[in-house]
Amino acid sequence: MQNQTTLEKLSEKVSHILQHYNSLKGENEMIRTELMTLKAQREMKDLEIEKLVEQNAQKDLEIEEIVNKIESILG
Repeated sequence: MQNQTTLEKLSEKVSHILQHYNSLKGENEMIRTELMTLKAQREMKDLEIEKLVEQNAQKDLEIEEIVNKIESILG
């Protein structure tokens, strides 16, 4: 009878461990999905930043050209 009780306790502990494992596995999958989403968002933002930096550099060149034209007109 004692062995059955010990076996039942062991079975309960194994069941608890499996439940905990499955719970952590699901949580891990959710975190992995969130990480992939965040990485994709970061890549989109990085592309947007790169585009804005290029536009800013182009605007700087345009301003420099305008200043040069004004300086040449003035003298």
